[in-house]
Amino acid sequence: MRETKVVQIGNSRGVRIPKQLLHKYNLHDDVILEEHPHGILILAKEPKKLSWEETYKEMAKAKEDWSDWERLEDGWKDLG
Repeated sequence: MRETKVVQIGNSRGVRIPKQLLHKYNLHDDVILEEHPHGILILAKEPKKLSWEETYKEMAKAKEDWSDWERLEDGWKDLG
């Protein structure tokens, strides 16, 4: 969680978003604001596409359940 200030921008008010977060969430000129009961969600108008390296890293983080494969392998052993 990060804290920032609401600042005056002309006749409006705005929030400064750190460059690191702008890049991470692919936030450029146009964004989508979604109102929720507990706040506002800021979304990229066009979702960021992961590179092959980023995709690999994201997949490596996921904990997959391979127990079905183990049962299948045991079933093949019973057939032989």
